Amino acid sequence: MSGHVLVDRARVPDGVELQLLRSGGDFIIAIGDNELMSTDIYASEQSLANLTCQRLGALAAPQLLIGGYGMGFTLRAALVALGADAQIIIAEIMPEIIAWARGPMRQLTGDCLDDPRVQLVVEDVAVLIDSAANAYDAILLDVDNGPEGLTRRWNDGLYSASGLSAARKALRSGGILAIWSADADEAFTRQLRDAGFQVSEEAVDAVRYEDDLRHHIWFAVNP
Repeated sequence: MSGHVLVDRARVPDGVELQLLRSGGDFIIAIGDNELMSTDIYASEQSLANLTCQRLGALAAPQLLIGGYGMGFTLRAALVALGADAQIIIAEIMPEIIAWARGPMRQLTGDCLDDPRVQLVVEDVAVLIDSAANAYDAILLDVDNGPEGLTRRWNDGLYSASGLSAARKALRSGGILAIWSADADEAFTRQLRDAGFQVSEEAVDAVRYEDDLRHHIWFAVNP
């Protein structure tokens, strides 16, 4: 990408190559010429955590699973919103993402990965979902640009009928499956309802206090 310095490259297991780029004090993680995430457009990732935590309310000792560390905006927002009794599992399939967080982006990362409420698991989030039953009060997914496998084709399974069924099994009664997307998708909304979820949706600012770029979040409640 023009005007950016390449810091590092890493390949998603069974997927695409990611590039970590720097421009001044900002970082971008890109697929080729396509920006996947950046340090200057992150408000919707924070909203993924904030709006989920609002919906959980004053729940004692909430258990959350976050799929995809990314640049940590969702994790850091969740840590601010939740109390000392919360537990958050971060599932990040790429050890390089964590190395970038602790290395070139350490000023951004701060101590969020070392917070005693956080357990980091270097694993596919689908493995943790498939192996769980009645385990989580919320599952937050931000591993693609929407309900399809962008970074690796195996991620399609997360949004399939069997993947949504596994998510319902992993959630407690009243638990929330929250999914970030660049855009709305009516077909996927119907798919969530067909899977037995009670579904609401919100369009949220991608950049704080600017509404010219909006992202989309599904909140699917396990009844």
